[in-house]
Formats: sequence, C-alpha cells, structure tokens
Amino acid sequence: MKLQHYLGGLEGLPEDLSLEKRVFVEDWEKRIFGIHVAMMGLSNHLGAALPTYPIDEVPTAFKDEWTWADLRTGAEAMNPFDYFKFRYYEKWLGGITQFFLDKGYVTEEELAAKVAELAPPTAEPVEAIDEQVIAYLRKGDSPRRDVAHPKYPVGSTVRITNVAADAHSRLPGYLRGRTGTVERVFEGDYAYFTHTGDGIGDPMPIYVVEFDPAEVWGPRAEAGPETLYAELFEAYLAPIKEDS
Repeated sequence: MKLQHYLGGLEGLPEDLSLEKRVFVEDWEKRIFGIHVAMMGLSNHLGAALPTYPIDEVPTAFKDEWTWADLRTGAEAMNPFDYFKFRYYEKWLGGITQFFLDKGYVTEEELAAKVAELAPPTAEPVEAIDEQVIAYLRKGDSPRRDVAHPKYPVGSTVRITNVAADAHSRLPGYLRGRTGTVERVFEGDYAYFTHTGDGIGDPMPIYVVEFDPAEVWGPRAEAGPETLYAELFEAYLAPIKEDS
C-alpha cells in the first residue's frame, strides 16, 4: 500500500501538507500544464476514444499514449516522502520528464544540455498538430464505452476489496476492507485509460458507495450525522457473504 494512497486519518507526516490555493504558483507551471494537455491531445488512445479523432493522420512525432492515468502513475512512482515534499506541478514535471526519458524521446544527456542552454524553442508549430490539440480541448475524450452492466443494484451492501496497490490505484487506502452501501450506479460502463494492475482498466460500472464514518475510522470518527461517499470502480467491490 503506497503511503500517498492512504491519507484518511493518517497522522505524523514528516512535514505539514501545503494548503496553497493558487492554481499556478510560478509561470513555468503554466507551461507544464500546456505540455500535458498537448500530450493528451496527441495521444494515440484517441483513436478509440469517444468522440474519435483521425489521430493517425496528425503529423506528430509523439506516437505514444498519454492520459491522466499515465500522469498519475509517473507522479506516484516517486518516493512517498518526496511526493509530499514537492508541489503539484513539480510532481507533473517529474512524471512527464521520466516518461520522455523512458520512451526514448530524449536522453538524460540531451536533457541536461538543453537545461544548460535555457534557449527558447526556434521551431515553428505545425498547424495540423495545433488543430488537433485545439479539437481535443473543445471535445475532450470519454472513458464511457457502454451502458452500465452492474453486479450490485442500489441498496446492496458491499465490502471494499484489499487488492495490492500496483503502479497506480484509484482505491483510497482508508476504505480497504470497509463495508458500505451502494447509493448510486453511474449510467455507463467506464474504462480506465491504463491497466493499473489492481483490477481496473477494462470497461466496468462505477458506483457511489455510502459509508458510516464510524465504519471507516472507528471510535475516532467525529460525532454527528455525517456520511462519507466514494466513487469506486466495480473491481474494488465484493459482495457480503452471508453465514450459512
């Protein structure tokens, strides 16, 4: 279980968490956001996304898949204590940089030389690439693949699984092994843009599950009529086995 997936009720972190509310603290962070958006707009997963794009016809050297899932995987591969130390877009920078290194778009030597130069880019943008990125910003993509085919109807009591966290997980650590009630079933089956190794990736239903805080945090839960809701992929739910 990665530490950054398990923050519910966790105490004793090495440093206070930053509560910075500005979206961009420094100007370079805007450029990192733009690079990420451009990568998503040129990602080869768009050939299967809804709405579809003629991505194979776009004259770009970027021929890999890049989604929010890849960004999160890269950031969460960091040492947990480094993860908490760096600001939001510093994590993005690390994840994107490592992706380009791993995929061979740039070497560490080339990157170091470029940093030493600190020269602005001289190449003119390719119009077709710009058009595709703008189309992506306007239309987006969708992980929805079908109508919902849920195993658990509204009102079902379910137990949250305790699958091992792999490269990335969408399951909060504090919900593992807890019992809740299905409050809502989303209207479609939804894919996750990468297979995380803990059960999600292929299209499946997503549920809103309701939890009693006392079930999650025990006697340390705050008193009062509070309810916790979590959106969870079906792979993270298991039925309650009745005693025979």
